[in-house]
Amino acid sequence: MTLKWLIPTSKARSLAMSNMDVTNRSNFFPNSEQAKTTRAQKMSMRRNDYSRRQQLEKMSKNDAKVQIPDAVRDFSRIKKAVDAAPEIDNSEKIARLKQQINNGTYKVNYEAIADKLLATEF
Repeated sequence: MTLKWLIPTSKARSLAMSNMDVTNRSNFFPNSEQAKTTRAQKMSMRRNDYSRRQQLEKMSKNDAKVQIPDAVRDFSRIKKAVDAAPEIDNSEKIARLKQQINNGTYKVNYEAIADKLLATEF
């Protein structure tokens, strides 16, 4: 059995080539003149006329205002102050307290703790 009928003849190939639609090709080459023209046409369709542009500007002036709550502003100010403050190195104090706790010589000052608790509450 031969598969001769599966191989296209030159006449069949030329007929198939002539039936191809070449007017709606994809923009495979984005810098070609056809692609630039297509892009320009699409961009011109997106533009608004003068009256529509005025209407959009008027709406955006009224609707595009943002109000930042005072709490957010306060947080921002506090964060800037903390970021600008010098870094405090408590490593010596922490090492000393660890040593006292490990040795069993650390004494809790209950009155100082109570005073600080009351100061933060009132």
